[in-house]
Amino acid sequence: MSITATDSSAVPRRGHAPEDDVPLSLQQWGTPPRAVRRRAATVDCGWGRLLFGQTFDGPEQLADRLVEETIGERDIAFYVREPHVALSIAPQALFLDPSHAFRLALDAPQPDEADSGVIIRAARPSDEGEVNRLYTSRGMVPLRDGYCADRHPAVEILVAEVDGDPDRLAGVVMGVDHLTAFRDPDNGSSLWALAVDPQAAQPGIGRALTLGLARHMREAGRAFLDLSVLHDNEQAIALYRQLGFTQIPVYCIKTRNSINQKLYIGPEPDGDLNIYARIIIDEARRRGISVEVEDAAAGIFTLANGARMVRCRESLSDLTTAVAMSRCDDKALTRRLLDRAGLAVPDQIMLHTPEDAVAFLEKHRRIVVKPARGEQGRGVFVDLRRRSEVLVAYETARRLGDQVIAEEFVTGEDLRIIVIDGEVVAAAIRRPATIVGDGTHTVIELIEKQSRRRAAATGGESRIPLDEETERCVRAAGFGFTDVLPQGEALAVRKTANLHTGGTIHDVTEHLHADLAAAAIRAAAVLHMPLVGFDFIVRAPDQPHYRIIEANERPGLANHEPQPTAEKFVDFLFPETRASRRPARGGA
Repeated sequence: MSITATDSSAVPRRGHAPEDDVPLSLQQWGTPPRAVRRRAATVDCGWGRLLFGQTFDGPEQLADRLVEETIGERDIAFYVREPHVALSIAPQALFLDPSHAFRLALDAPQPDEADSGVIIRAARPSDEGEVNRLYTSRGMVPLRDGYCADRHPAVEILVAEVDGDPDRLAGVVMGVDHLTAFRDPDNGSSLWALAVDPQAAQPGIGRALTLGLARHMREAGRAFLDLSVLHDNEQAIALYRQLGFTQIPVYCIKTRNSINQKLYIGPEPDGDLNIYARIIIDEARRRGISVEVEDAAAGIFTLANGARMVRCRESLSDLTTAVAMSRCDDKALTRRLLDRAGLAVPDQIMLHTPEDAVAFLEKHRRIVVKPARGEQGRGVFVDLRRRSEVLVAYETARRLGDQVIAEEFVTGEDLRIIVIDGEVVAAAIRRPATIVGDGTHTVIELIEKQSRRRAAATGGESRIPLDEETERCVRAAGFGFTDVLPQGEALAVRKTANLHTGGTIHDVTEHLHADLAAAAIRAAAVLHMPLVGFDFIVRAPDQPHYRIIEANERPGLANHEPQPTAEKFVDFLFPETRASRRPARGGA
């Protein structure tokens, strides 16, 4: 059970500060407050800040303060008088917490605190490790180091011991005294961050902590204890009603961050989407953009925000024109256009007969044969050196497409550069599928084991094919599929580094040479591609020498973490949802 607090309403006022030195009162629901001095009251709770909405000079000031949230923490604004207005100020950064608010009047008769063997006491600094264990076990934000010893004076932390064992706590709750926090004219208090050990066998721990906090606040002279609880937490709501809490019409606002994501992202879209569609859809949903999946198997979906609607197939969208796409789809055309623009590309010809392929091999000695159209490395044969290999590659490529091209083989590292809206957002070295011998298993057994690992790591997207190209690469290294690979010997079983054929990818964005970035941006402009993935062959990613091999109109954005490829793509599709109010310190 985890709980947070919420808004305040009309109660008899007692113990409040003089009228010239108190913040805004919540004496009556929906009526303008009396004119008194206010201040933007916040309480540091160790896991984030509580912002008392009624003490802020309007919703804009409150929204501005909320989006200053520190990375890794969770801020909450409650007693928000105009939540709809605050949300309109920063709709991509804030959301309305889907929780109900409850209040316990502390001057009413209270339930008995039955002797259940649970000891409720104030937390000590030495309890902090156990408190954070409880919070972490419930998926909650832990207290920062040292908070128990140096907490805000308005904060009280109570813990639960079972069987008198102080080294293993069974629960924790946090209370905030509003009078101490901001001289609350309504003389309230609130309950926050209740957590019970999921392994605890003793019943009634949450009940005992709640009643213990209520007793503490009643003895301090407070008038009520407020809390909020997720609307679908039926077990907790039933407990609070049993203890005498009643629902009140007040609200909390929080920031959109990874901690709160499950509260605002909405239900999962239908269909078993691959990782390339999923990364884009998840980013869109985080921003409140609606998603409609048309065909999960094909990765086709529609994103909509207000009146704007964009259809996508993974990273290919309506904003890529058919003509631009055709420039990338036709590899021979891609090469001609880039060559005319003065960009470095390898020599290439269209093959009409097997003899054309053999003649091209005699010219360059090492060549690549591939279909003129295609993706994901299908039908691509790399580093061909023998006439027999070229003939097999030609026939295989012809079965996959009407046109086949040959290209000079360029030595170097395989570099993928992603350009979105004229900006390089990611660069990664791609390496071909490689197995390492253990002196026991055969080559084919090692390939199958490595293929299973790659599939598990990529959601089934990366597997090593057992085809003619894999067999050719193994033979070229002097082995057969049934041979045992010696201990420690590495064998590249593919020449292409495509993820879909078992390749691996290694981020080098921070080390990319400026000339390579400039070439990629120039190439995207030549092809009129708003989003494109270029395959470069380079000596090294931090050196300027390159050849552009291909342009991919639908590159996999999920392959480039930790770079923000999906974020940049959704920025491009829906610029109005860019986080213009991102926290100055990074935000969570």
